[in-house]
Amino acid sequence: MTKFGWLSPVAGHAGSGFQPIVMYQEEHILPQALPHFDSLWIADHFYGFDADKKEGFLEAWVTLTWLAARFPDVMLCHHVLGHGYRNPALTAKMASTLQVLSGNRFILGIGAGWREDEYESYGYEFPSNATRLRQLEEVVQICKLMWTDEHPTFDGQYFRIDDAAATPRPDVVPPICIGSSGEQIGLPIVGRHADIWNGSHRGGDEAWTRMRDIVRSSAADAGRDPDSIECSITVGGDLPESDAESAAWVERLGHLRSLGADYFIMDFGHPLDVEPALRFAEQVIAPMKAG
Repeated sequence: MTKFGWLSPVAGHAGSGFQPIVMYQEEHILPQALPHFDSLWIADHFYGFDADKKEGFLEAWVTLTWLAARFPDVMLCHHVLGHGYRNPALTAKMASTLQVLSGNRFILGIGAGWREDEYESYGYEFPSNATRLRQLEEVVQICKLMWTDEHPTFDGQYFRIDDAAATPRPDVVPPICIGSSGEQIGLPIVGRHADIWNGSHRGGDEAWTRMRDIVRSSAADAGRDPDSIECSITVGGDLPESDAESAAWVERLGHLRSLGADYFIMDFGHPLDVEPALRFAEQVIAPMKAG
């Protein structure tokens, strides 16, 4: 089944008058657009990407919780959390809380983190990529334990918990989305633990297919059904203004679907009008879900 997520930017830049774009979208775009999408996604950073840091960046957990209250009929996911920004047990506790409060609409989107300058600015350690990935696996293991075990205890290489109860535990365990493209460590972790893989098509069809196959083979090696892992791709571009532009979107996404992608996380930037979003829903989402 083909799914669509809407990625709402929490950044504010000169083009938005330095107002976080999600605040504009919450008022002008999302009330009409979101009913056509399966999920709403929010990035996890502490500040923008301009040198003087004028571009604001809303904190991801607070923003997603606000949106959970504003839009009660859509799944919710981070795109994706840098696990090093928060203690693993706290992440698990926050996730279980939002899952309970949202009525089981939360997806834990998480990754190894990559932005070294941000880690250093906020006083976090930034170990090697391999270490951050191995830490990520322990974080996921801790989350699963705390969501399901009455007395969760874990003693890993990097993290430990001792009877770290996370009550009230969720009735539905949050699905886990892992964002990774690391072929040696990251993608095997996806295969072992993830319900959704958020991958990248930047390297083209061949690279995507190779990464997809690593995920699938790692899942099989772990005794999991490879088909149980949804393959998501984040896709950026402008909303369509014409039938021809909608047709081009269908062709583009249809090609990605032929490669095994079944979940499209759409990043449309800062549209000022809801009409192109409704065109996308009618002329792209509807036929792709029907086909």
